[in-house]
Amino acid sequence: MVKVLIVDDSPLIRGLLKEILNQGNGIEVVGVAEDPYQARELIKSTAPDVLTLDIEMPRMNGISFLKNLMRLRPMPVVMISTLTQEGSPATIEALELGAVDFVSKPTSHVIEQLQSYSDILQKKVKVAAKARVRTFKAPKSERQLEVGTSFTFAHNAILAIGASTGGTEAIREVLMRLPTHAPPVVITQHIPPVFSTSFAQRMDRTCAVSVKEAEDGDMLKPGHVFIAPGDKHLKVERVSSGYVCRLDDGEPVNRHKPSVEVLFNSLVPIGKHVCAVMLTGMGSDGAKAMLALKKNGAKTFAQDELSSVVWGMPRAAYELGAVQSLVPLSKVAETMLDVVKK
Repeated sequence: MVKVLIVDDSPLIRGLLKEILNQGNGIEVVGVAEDPYQARELIKSTAPDVLTLDIEMPRMNGISFLKNLMRLRPMPVVMISTLTQEGSPATIEALELGAVDFVSKPTSHVIEQLQSYSDILQKKVKVAAKARVRTFKAPKSERQLEVGTSFTFAHNAILAIGASTGGTEAIREVLMRLPTHAPPVVITQHIPPVFSTSFAQRMDRTCAVSVKEAEDGDMLKPGHVFIAPGDKHLKVERVSSGYVCRLDDGEPVNRHKPSVEVLFNSLVPIGKHVCAVMLTGMGSDGAKAMLALKKNGAKTFAQDELSSVVWGMPRAAYELGAVQSLVPLSKVAETMLDVVKK
């Protein structure tokens, strides 16, 4: 049984979340708190497995509470987030601080699709209960080149990354280690619209490489990273002058849009010039395409179980025989750069 503590200043939201979660098989709400101070006492008395945490609350906001929590008593947290331009930067910060995942705050629109919302929330709470939570480590204050500074890289090399739950922080750790002359990087992270924009902007401020949300026609260039928008599939296409990003507004693949499967499939014809890695995430999106990449000469790796928040997507690729080896997160950038150097 997954024990959940709900932290939200709205009585209406607390009641709705409690009702939804108590209806989930194997989930029990062991307490509700209207602010972090009350939550602190309830954590001691109820020992929950998962916390759902509102961001905007009086007395102490969710971000401040999360910082303290991850420093003193790390535990799985699912943020209850406002899916808006204003709310997205704080949610991305929460993921960086160690929150496992986030879900939209219930609204009148959500109420109209209550069953779908309930399924998503219950699933994310169950996944969070099994996630590996690490004590928060403050990101480096300055851009630093961690590895690959003395490498020269093969012409036409492309680095590709797929990720889902826990992926924003894993991607940050990889990108922070790339030098300014690294091969171009294309990324599909399961993330909603608006949040992908905030995530790309945050990475661009943090990393030595240039990071942006991909736009149709963007030319792949060394030292540049392109992240799939939250509502479009990202593909790579060969043109006379090199490779460009293509955005696809088609149907979800493996229930995801953007889908890792779509990105990796687009890279299969490029074959030996590609190095692809599967980072932490729930499900199996991208595993079959990764196997096709490997068969066509690409270098393929997956994050190992110990360093993954959720070892779902990496495991699926590994069990399918789609990866050449498993790599700890701290070695992913170095491994990718090593196989594409001259």
